[in-house]
Amino acid sequence: MIEKPSVKLARDEICRIGKSLFDRGYVHATAGNISVKLEADQGGGYLITPTDACLGFLDPERLARLDEAGQQISGDRASKTITLHQHIYAASADSPTEAKCIIHTHSTHCVSLTINATSVIQELLPPLTPYFVMKVGHVPLVTYYRPGDPGAAKAVSDTILKYKNRGSHIRAVMLERLGPNVWHDSPSAAMAVLEELEETAKLWQFSRGKAHTLTDNHIEELRQTFGVYW
Repeated sequence: MIEKPSVKLARDEICRIGKSLFDRGYVHATAGNISVKLEADQGGGYLITPTDACLGFLDPERLARLDEAGQQISGDRASKTITLHQHIYAASADSPTEAKCIIHTHSTHCVSLTINATSVIQELLPPLTPYFVMKVGHVPLVTYYRPGDPGAAKAVSDTILKYKNRGSHIRAVMLERLGPNVWHDSPSAAMAVLEELEETAKLWQFSRGKAHTLTDNHIEELRQTFGVYW
């Protein structure tokens, strides 16, 4: 298959983002994955990191390429999370937070909040800082499923649609004991969401869950000023 130059750029960008996340400790070992949804003029389908690949040492040519149905066309064997990613792309379509790239990590502080929770929580974090509200938004917690369980894909899809239907478009979900899935319109933008989310989780942990949060008036001001979805 002869690929468009823009597909090569997408491959290179996935590898650049993966290395950046690995080098700074946002991912470790072979945990985590990154996918990009290709446009029709790029041939459609998806690029995704291979199963059991270390994000710090990706080879652009070995990334898995899949068609629109999720069938592999080339590259190393695709991550088993492709079904989950497909559900996120579909559920977020035609919304202001439509996914073009998805990043999944096992980020330490995010995961820690789900294993140390003393009660059932609906969302990972409260509105702790203005940039968390602006850049990340609500992060619903999806109850535990084993890695690769197709039930997780449906649960995440249903959650995205639930928030979409109430006008609170989201860019992230948290899988209990596994880690966040975040998305945006490019790999670099999705990485920024992940960074803001993990750093906010770190702040919440440092405060032992006792920090004062933003008020409804604060959030409304952010809504009116920056058009955020909360």
